[in-house]
Amino acid sequence: MNSWMPFVVVFVTACGLALIVTPLAGRLGLRYGIVDRPGGRRRHRGIVPRLGGVALYLAFTTAVLISLLVRSWLPPGPLGPDPKEMTRLTAVLLGSAFIFIVGLLDDKYELSPTMLYLGQTIAALIAIAGLVFIERVMNPFTNTLLVFPWPLVIGFTLFWYVGMINTVNFLDGLDGLAAGVAAITAAVLTVHMLGEGQYSVALLPLALLGATLGFLPYNFHPARVFMGSCGSLFLGFALAALSLVAGARVATILLVVSIPILDVAWQIFSRLRRGQSIARGDRGHLHFRLLELGLSQRQIVGLYWGFSAAFGILALTLSSRLYKLIAIVGLGVVALIVLPLVSRRTPAE
Repeated sequence: MNSWMPFVVVFVTACGLALIVTPLAGRLGLRYGIVDRPGGRRRHRGIVPRLGGVALYLAFTTAVLISLLVRSWLPPGPLGPDPKEMTRLTAVLLGSAFIFIVGLLDDKYELSPTMLYLGQTIAALIAIAGLVFIERVMNPFTNTLLVFPWPLVIGFTLFWYVGMINTVNFLDGLDGLAAGVAAITAAVLTVHMLGEGQYSVALLPLALLGATLGFLPYNFHPARVFMGSCGSLFLGFALAALSLVAGARVATILLVVSIPILDVAWQIFSRLRRGQSIARGDRGHLHFRLLELGLSQRQIVGLYWGFSAAFGILALTLSSRLYKLIAIVGLGVVALIVLPLVSRRTPAE
């Protein structure tokens, strides 16, 4: 059996299902009134269903379950089998299911920020219970292993999950933006895992890559279907979990999604400075600011995709953790200069 066949099966399954289910999910959204209408922060035209996340979740989950049937065709990895792999995979699936349901309830009933944060925390605790956590990292200065005590493990991991979920959720403001960045991140994780010889684990981000690529034709501007909270919360959790499921790759993911993360950090700072709740939605995010400056949706999305892809390639080619840290700090410095300038020219609404 061709050793590449499992990757083909998983990718085609995820992409094909997303292509088929997305328009069906859109009809479901129209039928039950789970839609976005123009007004306020929403500047799209017409009524757009927001149940695209159903297709993303079903495509990913189905492809992952199928991967269990075909992973026996894979060659053994250099490190041998991981006895905890099924425990971690179960945690990813259970956490994904939980946060997807939370997002679905938000799409239908508009949950309060407190309920959303509680749901995100519970999903993170499910992952932690299944050993998908940040327990140890390499010190970039000494190249030695740092092992955290349990209180720090739980604290860092909760922060990672909740932060990544909200980053993707806030990023979902322009057609195709969040799905495209998630696809690039999933592709980087897949390549990285393959390079490390973690063949069976690489099937997981590959399934997410297929699901997002199958969804994007319907979500790219002008979008016919939005992913909704069920999609953005699920994508954020999936990216956070898949970056940890076979060893923490925090620096790699931070580089790929550096712009959205820095934008979210700046928005939190700006809202606190203005005495506003950090959960209050507005058009202060960078992608909205660029829209106000005259760039088109497709131009902005293309810029984000381009930067994410470029930083993803940088993350894959930089072997030194110290260089990755320097790149992240450098991006932070640039953001501290650019974001305030853009904010002054385009007031948030």
